Amino acid sequence: MLKGKKLKLPDRLGSLVVGFDDKDEDSGGSGSVFESGEELEIIQPNGFGSGRESETDDDGEIEEDAMVKRKVKVDGELEQKGRQRHEKDGSGHVLVMKIIQTDEKRSDIEYEISQKEVNLEKLQRIASTGLPDGGGLRATVWKLLLGYLPPSRDLWEKELTGNRQKYSKLKEELLLTPSELARIKEEALHSTEHNADSDTDGPLTRQKISHEDHPLSLGKSSVWHQYFEHTEIAEQIDRDLQRTHPEMKFFSGESSFSRKHREAMRNILLLFSKLNPAIRYVQGMNEVLAPLYYIFSTDIDEQNASNAEADSFSCFVRLMSDSVDHFCQQLDNSSVGILSTLSRLAELLKANDEELWRHLEFTSKVKPQYYAFRWITLLLTQEFNLQSILRIWDSLLSNPFGVQDMLLRVCCAMLLCVKSRLLSGDFAANLKLLQHYPDINTEHLLQVARDLSPDTSSYRLSL
Repeated sequence: MLKGKKLKLPDRLGSLVVGFDDKDEDSGGSGSVFESGEELEIIQPNGFGSGRESETDDDGEIEEDAMVKRKVKVDGELEQKGRQRHEKDGSGHVLVMKIIQTDEKRSDIEYEISQKEVNLEKLQRIASTGLPDGGGLRATVWKLLLGYLPPSRDLWEKELTGNRQKYSKLKEELLLTPSELARIKEEALHSTEHNADSDTDGPLTRQKISHEDHPLSLGKSSVWHQYFEHTEIAEQIDRDLQRTHPEMKFFSGESSFSRKHREAMRNILLLFSKLNPAIRYVQGMNEVLAPLYYIFSTDIDEQNASNAEADSFSCFVRLMSDSVDHFCQQLDNSSVGILSTLSRLAELLKANDEELWRHLEFTSKVKPQYYAFRWITLLLTQEFNLQSILRIWDSLLSNPFGVQDMLLRVCCAMLLCVKSRLLSGDFAANLKLLQHYPDINTEHLLQVARDLSPDTSSYRLSL
């Protein structure tokens, strides 16, 4: 919270968590006049009641009473219909306003990215409030925010072409089996020799295989030894990809559609592992890659969608570079390691709500490493559904102080938004709550994160 201003948070979970709405609120409308099962007297065509008493002196009173009851019933029905129409009109008005705001935001983004030189500061401000779904805008904006696309539009085509060619070359060098790579090289060599000596016939030559290139070689420099070393990693990646968003046909299932996407993601993760031998592949990286690949491969621009694998790899590398030290166990106790980052989260919570910090730290003894390790290393990808992840990432990627700064803010806000439940819970209850975070209003969560005191979170983690 800002100095001199307290952060206002609701005491109840109802306004934040789905399924916990207050049930004691006033309905805002009058109820029915009649109790259930009460009947009105039937009016005969001649205008009199059904009883024989109509022939007595009380005929006028009976008829008047019946008409009053009928009028009350009709008025009640009209009132109910009017209230329903008003509620419908109210929700319709909200929907219309939301559509208008989304269209305005879409127009603003389209204008910014159409400029010869994109103003990244303006783009960050717009993106921080959430990017519109569809139309390929999120794919383009994320590439700009991650630095994959330069601000100058004139350089986009050159940069994209160059990066995509580099990725294709890396795949050829690192993902092909040694025998496939040797065959390609041999074919290229024979093609060159054939062009040079096309008129000369001679005996067939046998390709010599060095000790390092033999499949049974145990030497660490052997290309086959390195290939088999990554086979286990590839198997782990395959298992993890099978569990990536299993509720979505885009990722799961045995259709050619989903298999194609898993194969592309497998290539990216395996290539990252080979290029980063100190870290390799760590379980959960598939979850971090999934939002990027999903957004890029669903781009309405067919050329961009067809190159989603190459673009996702480059953006994945850029995204991981900001938190790669969290995956390196040797750096856990260093100033850039995960334990240091968890300590900063605790400091941020203490600065904004010391009561909750003390309860977690000393009363229930739920340390940040028990729940926030996964939050931070996997960028919250296992705590929310994909739609919420995309919205949260809009704010993470557009934060001018970096992804890690906004990530710590969101993690702290997640604690504050379930404060009442945490304060009433013990170790077991709180651990279960934070390891299985409840559904929440994403926009409110992000607003709480933005309103946090910047005293201990305005830095950017040095890498």
